Amino acid sequence: MTKIDSITVDIIENALKNIKEEMDVTLFRSAMSPVIREQHDCFPMITDAEGKMVVGNFGSHIPEVTNQFPEGMHEGDVIFVSDPYSCGGSVSHVNDWMIILPIFHQKKLVGYSSMFGHVIDVGGPVPSSMPVTATSIYGEGIRFPPVKLYDKGVLNEAIIKIIKANTRTPLENYSDLMALVASCRTAEKRVKELCERFGEEPYAEALDALLDRTEKMMRHLIANFLPTTPVSFEDYIDDDGLNNGPFKMKLTMWREGDNAYFDWTGTDEQAPGPINYYLSEPMFKMFIGSFLISVYDPAINFNDGFYDLLHIETPEGTLMQPKSPAALGCRTHALSRLFDVLSGVLAVNSPESSPAAGYGTSPYFIFSGIDEKDRPFNLMEVMYGGLPGRPIGDGLDGHSWWPAFVNIPTEYLETYYPLMVNSYKTGTDSGGAGKNRGGNCNEKLYTILSSGIISIHDDRAKIQPWGINGGEPGSSSSKVLIKKDGTQIPLPSKVDNVEVEKGDQILFITGGSGGYGNPLERDPEKVRLDVARGLVSKEKALKSYGVQLDGQLEVDHKETESIRAQMAKENGEPESFNFGDRDQVLVKL
Repeated sequence: MTKIDSITVDIIENALKNIKEEMDVTLFRSAMSPVIREQHDCFPMITDAEGKMVVGNFGSHIPEVTNQFPEGMHEGDVIFVSDPYSCGGSVSHVNDWMIILPIFHQKKLVGYSSMFGHVIDVGGPVPSSMPVTATSIYGEGIRFPPVKLYDKGVLNEAIIKIIKANTRTPLENYSDLMALVASCRTAEKRVKELCERFGEEPYAEALDALLDRTEKMMRHLIANFLPTTPVSFEDYIDDDGLNNGPFKMKLTMWREGDNAYFDWTGTDEQAPGPINYYLSEPMFKMFIGSFLISVYDPAINFNDGFYDLLHIETPEGTLMQPKSPAALGCRTHALSRLFDVLSGVLAVNSPESSPAAGYGTSPYFIFSGIDEKDRPFNLMEVMYGGLPGRPIGDGLDGHSWWPAFVNIPTEYLETYYPLMVNSYKTGTDSGGAGKNRGGNCNEKLYTILSSGIISIHDDRAKIQPWGINGGEPGSSSSKVLIKKDGTQIPLPSKVDNVEVEKGDQILFITGGSGGYGNPLERDPEKVRLDVARGLVSKEKALKSYGVQLDGQLEVDHKETESIRAQMAKENGEPESFNFGDRDQVLVKL
């Protein structure tokens, strides 16, 4: 048999990438909850027959789940799972619903399609099912271990009844579940078409070639960019919502030949509150690969081919590998902070090659109640913040960690929920100063139009996002309840059941991000543009960048040169990492 040619491999690779995009489109057009439909909180995947991810956005969990079915997989089967402890953390809290669909061609298993998305409510004591005060997963809503939603094509109606009886949003949840299934069926149809076009064996050979290609390229990255001597880095989560904390996340990294090792030893013990993150080893390998590929060689296809080159040690009973039944609902703080820690450990020996720290969490604004027309409502909105300054340019302002996520349109919010968005903007001066500026935070002001309760999930309120290679740290997050009489009440970064009345306002400010490089090396014209656009104040332009602007916001080049020379003399050599006031904050906490 002739080895498959590279052109056919490329054609199949691009076809699979297009199928993944079609999975997303199918889901967005079918789901009902705004978190999936509008914000795109979902992750598709297509695997080979062994369950190895060939294209997708998260590490493969297929074998761990399918092995729980001794009767095996059959055409028409659809697996449903939402319990992190039953699938090795492939979904990380019970709001994430995952569908796995085996793909058969002429009665032969050729792969799997999978999709998971964040559904808006799965029961429990508070709307949207992520209680800040949860101390075990039993208090976070209903969860499903791997079960067959469809068994040889027959829908298990009992599962649907259980789902509808245990949520505040039965219609949305049912629609989202069926949309996840439809998305996977779309992939099933397209993969079968590829098998018809190229044949089963050439299709399988192409998948092997794609996995092998990525493995070879990743070996090169590891051998050329990772250190042989272990290096460590740590960052902190403010608290767990129950007045415990801060919580340290520590990662040590090294390589042996072309294999890389990552060890979470030194990370704090699991939290009493729900910030624990049950870290899936394949998913963490995906994060590592995604980071290395995006930093060093974005042309590499992203799949499971390199997983055998990565070795992970995560001590049990820690924040990153909690023991059941630890609460997991607010795990996005650790999940997002993981990227800051990974960035930091890769930067220890080469801060000039790595980005700074970002807003380091996934903020949530939750608003629920009964409107004035006696209709129940339940809004959960994912908020964004500043992405870090990078070697290649400025950080993004008010952006999600996940590239595919987008905002819920204001028109959608104001049409379907009793609130008004007064303003939505980036926060001036919130991005750390640097040769490449850190991205600014988001500032969003809501007016409440019907009484209800709100919940807030955020972090980086106490410990700033650090700057790198001479860059300054970014700003912290904050929240304020502005009563209709004008009284301002500061709110914690993690809080449930805050009562609001018609006419009250919520000011939701997320974290900024750290800057990259010496601010005195930033082009004065870029500083002038930042000031003109409201991203940087005239005062910060002078204080941090040494740029003197006149009344018309034009650069006074002679004065700027003099100021910068004096500042450079006073500042001395730039620091590799600038943690702001972290040490003082940690002492106080």
